Amino acid sequence: MEDEGNGRPSVIDYGDYFVDAQVFTSIYSKHHETTVIKIETDTGIVGWGEAQSPVSPRTTQTIIEDLVRPLILGRDPFDIEAIWTRNYGAMRERGHPTGFYVDAIGGTDTALWDIVGKSTGKPVHKLAGGRYRDRVKLYVGMGGTDPEKVADTAEEHVGYGYEALKLHLLLDADGVAEIARAVRERVGPEIMLMCDVHMRHSVASAIKLGRELEKLDFTWLESPLVPDDIPGAAALTDALDIAVAIGEWSRTRYEMREAFERRAYDIVMHDIGRTGITEGHRIGTIADTYNIPVAPHVGGGGILSVAATVEYSASCSNFMIMEHSHHANTYKNAITAENYEPSNGFFEVTDRPGLGIEIDQSSVEKYLIS
Repeated sequence: MEDEGNGRPSVIDYGDYFVDAQVFTSIYSKHHETTVIKIETDTGIVGWGEAQSPVSPRTTQTIIEDLVRPLILGRDPFDIEAIWTRNYGAMRERGHPTGFYVDAIGGTDTALWDIVGKSTGKPVHKLAGGRYRDRVKLYVGMGGTDPEKVADTAEEHVGYGYEALKLHLLLDADGVAEIARAVRERVGPEIMLMCDVHMRHSVASAIKLGRELEKLDFTWLESPLVPDDIPGAAALTDALDIAVAIGEWSRTRYEMREAFERRAYDIVMHDIGRTGITEGHRIGTIADTYNIPVAPHVGGGGILSVAATVEYSASCSNFMIMEHSHHANTYKNAITAENYEPSNGFFEVTDRPGLGIEIDQSSVEKYLIS
């Protein structure tokens, strides 16, 4: 799960997966699931990527093996954009402009960037836009239903050095506001606070909640509405002074065009584990055109998604802040040769080639699912 903390509303248990009992939102896995992609060149350079697959990674695996792999065999890895466009066009006419298919080509794209970085001896951020910053600021997520327990978790993470926290709160407007007040009182006025309510609100209840969060100096209200309600999101951004942060579910600039045109975003938060680095930068450039900051979503993504997002964030001119899961980072590192982790709320931007991390293939094989 992407949130850290104690408690959530009642769920329906499906064995390895569960869904909320009362609200029609996402399926969650009880395990960390993702799709790791390995590409090797004819000269022996290995690139690693990740297609974020919080559920059903075998679906993404099949897409890569049956559709993506044949289209990239024999290609020059430096043709990254051309490869992305070829892959995207291959299923566009058939009605697959997003979802698992684009996750697959996004993860493949990241692996190609890793190859290009390693072949040139340069970090991805130097090749994908240049270094805009030496450190990538993080916010850390947590959740729960009990105000004091969530406040305890918030205080704990401030103790780790984080200056920004996001609350995953799965309650109605009054319940969310109660927890938000408890956390603000506990951590004080200097800590940056955000709130993600995972599509559980109408426009009216989101406005009500947003006005309460404004009183507490929260930075943004995230994902209050279902993704399809672009008119509602535009109305919400008009109604509130607090920023509305949206976009983790969108994978291409085509998919996001209407939301940009209607000013449905105050902050855009696409996920590099879903877009890949190439399309992630295209989305970021459009956001910059509309004077909209970028706060990349990571959520349940694994360590390769984390590293790719750090490289993206370092090379994004309008970057604001990056999502991180403090405790989850330990098990995400289960496939690395050495730990890849932040310090005091920041990832340091390094000069290591490619994505800047080393993957232990034997560990990857240890965790394969059949």
